[in-house]
Amino acid sequence: MFDTLSDRLSGIFTKLRGKGRLTDADIDATAREIRMALLEADVALPVVKGFIANVKERARSAEVSQALNPAQQIIKIVNEELINVLGGEGRRLQFAKHPPTVIMLAGLQGSGKTTLAGKLARWLKAQGHQPLLVAADLQRPNAVGQLQVLGGRAGVEVYAPEPGNGVGNPVQVARDSIEHARRAARDIVIVDTAGRLGIDTEMMQQAADIRDAVQPDEVIFVIDAMVGQDAVRTAEAFRDGVGISGVVLSKLDGDARGGAALSVREVTGQPILFASTGEKLEDFDVFHPDRMASRILGMGDVLTLIEQAEQAFDADQKEKMTAKLMGGEQFTLEDFLDQLIAVRRMGPIANVLAMMPGMGQMKDQLAELDDKHFDRVTAIIRSMTPAERTTPKIINGSRRARIANGSGVTVMDVNQLLNRFVEAQKMMKQMGGMMGLPGGGRRKATKSPKNKRKGTKGGGRPRTGAGVPGGFPGGMPQLPPGLDPGDLAGGQGLPPGFKLPKIDFNKLGKGGDKGPR
Repeated sequence: MFDTLSDRLSGIFTKLRGKGRLTDADIDATAREIRMALLEADVALPVVKGFIANVKERARSAEVSQALNPAQQIIKIVNEELINVLGGEGRRLQFAKHPPTVIMLAGLQGSGKTTLAGKLARWLKAQGHQPLLVAADLQRPNAVGQLQVLGGRAGVEVYAPEPGNGVGNPVQVARDSIEHARRAARDIVIVDTAGRLGIDTEMMQQAADIRDAVQPDEVIFVIDAMVGQDAVRTAEAFRDGVGISGVVLSKLDGDARGGAALSVREVTGQPILFASTGEKLEDFDVFHPDRMASRILGMGDVLTLIEQAEQAFDADQKEKMTAKLMGGEQFTLEDFLDQLIAVRRMGPIANVLAMMPGMGQMKDQLAELDDKHFDRVTAIIRSMTPAERTTPKIINGSRRARIANGSGVTVMDVNQLLNRFVEAQKMMKQMGGMMGLPGGGRRKATKSPKNKRKGTKGGGRPRTGAGVPGGFPGGMPQLPPGLDPGDLAGGQGLPPGFKLPKIDFNKLGKGGDKGPR
């Protein structure tokens, strides 16, 4: 959604990096370009004016004029002001002192309220709560049935005493749900209310009546991030007519301009609590203003990447791999298969790589990545016997032909996987040495005539950063030739001398998959 804005801002900052000193004319020109980029992204005009005024005032201060790198200071200022526009520090749900906590969802029809109710219930259940979904949208056809399906997928009870489709009193349903939640020991009640195709008096009155009946602790307005400035005006109308305490952004995975998402916090004065980034129930998370600003500026989102990895890799799997590294055991194809499956659980590989710092400059290549390539690697490993996975050295020519036939690939694909797996084993051993674990990293120095002839010193001691393989097994990610990963985001956050694995986008591209579909 923010790709166009990110590209524009990246181009503006690239021009600044070549300047050793910034004049007032440079600051004015930069502010003018940022203003145009924000307006083209459909950000509300009052928000843009306030943002540019703050940036220009800080850019003319001593923190920039006395900085060794003024361009970096400007980027820092824009990042901080962007975080302020998005809400500063994120706010969490406010729970009632005496359960149940009542959360009321409001918004226009089609904004994604019912789907978001299921996502929120699933998320709260994962946090240890016992939520109850309430079907108070009795106007839209099959709204009750949709909520029941979502509740079943999320493993959450749905209170739906009325069939809906225009039948029943939504205010009475909402009122009765509170008593039902107390009897069933549910600590959170999520009320899904009816929406309309536009703001009207009847819709506002019904929402206000439900609010008065259940006395919600949170009134969350669900805003469609693809609608544009009209969504912000709708949020203002709900704030004045019903009263809202927070906002949830839905459909952030769309390709529309993201101005509404950048404007709603500043215009309504209410914080953004959650963000929905897809159609699946798991495509939902807490909204972090600093992480969103980092993504918009092309700096990646490492914290979210780490959180997703922690969810994808279960505790037993992490303990098993740690024990294997600590014991100096070999990294096997069985281990690699477990790691590959866990990575696939994190979502599309393009989305995972996009969270890495500096990958914003490679959007076109990331768009061409095809996850089916990883499915082929999985099929190859699963076509091996347990002994072959543990000891790949026993895989001779006839075994390779059998594995290729069993997985529907060529012998060349099997050879490529095995060759790169050897490199991955070396990398895992080297990682063990970097962490101070036994069995990896350094070798004893030996007096080798061969080494002396080459003019090297220190025998078997590898140079810092050397020996990292050019890619992961089976054509896993490699960077295009000529691109130094150490240059991405200035190489920040990486250990000295450590280089990221290369990504061969040609082998992962959608057009380059020659295997079976």
